[in-house]
Formats: sequence, structure tokens, C-alpha cells
Amino acid sequence: MNTKLANLAELAGRILLASLFLISGLSKLGAYEGTVAYMSAMGVPGFALPAVIALEVLGGAAIMLGFQTRVVAFLLAGFSLVSALLFHANFGDQIQQIMFLKNVSIAGGFLLLVANGAGPLSLDRR
Repeated sequence: MNTKLANLAELAGRILLASLFLISGLSKLGAYEGTVAYMSAMGVPGFALPAVIALEVLGGAAIMLGFQTRVVAFLLAGFSLVSALLFHANFGDQIQQIMFLKNVSIAGGFLLLVANGAGPLSLDRR
């Protein structure tokens, strides 16, 4: 594959992977009380929400920029797996099963970033 194309594909992959977290974190700010209620209903204390928002927003931005990529990708992979187990483990519900597998797949993408880094079009390489 052409090196320029590979570099652009890495950048696009990081942006697409991280956009879910950036958008999700920002949307939690707009629906703060509802998110706290949902978390509490699932047995997760609402006081954890600021940390979740920070991880999603700052982590998503860091992955997009390629800043501290391996560390942040490791944290987001763990977050994705924990979220799958806490919020999407009802395998009797097909939608929840798909959401669980989506989270596991996202964790796999982040683990690839842990192994390979962000690529040349990143702050890590500067």
C-alpha cells in the first residue's frame, strides 16, 4: 500500500474510532441527570460520571490527535470492556448482545493502537 495512503488510513481510523467517545462524552454533559439515573439503575454510582465524561472527551480527543496514544488506547479498551459487562450483558436481548459485541470490537481496535501506536500523522511522532 502507498505510504501516504496508509498514513491517511491510520489517521482516519483513529478519528472514526475516537469520534464515538468524544460525541458520547459530550452528550452525557447535556443529559447529565438522565445518565446518572441510568448508571444508578445499572448499579454504577453516579459520582463516577465526571470521570467517565473526562475519559471519553479527553481520551477521544487524545486518540484523534495521536497524543499518548498507547496509554489512552489501553484505558479506552478497558473502559469499553467494563462498559460491555456492566451495561450490555443481557444476552437474551439481541440488541444488548450486539452492543456487547460492538464494545468488544472497539476494545480490539484500541488494542491494535496499543500494539502499533498512532502512526506518523500524530503528535506522538513529533
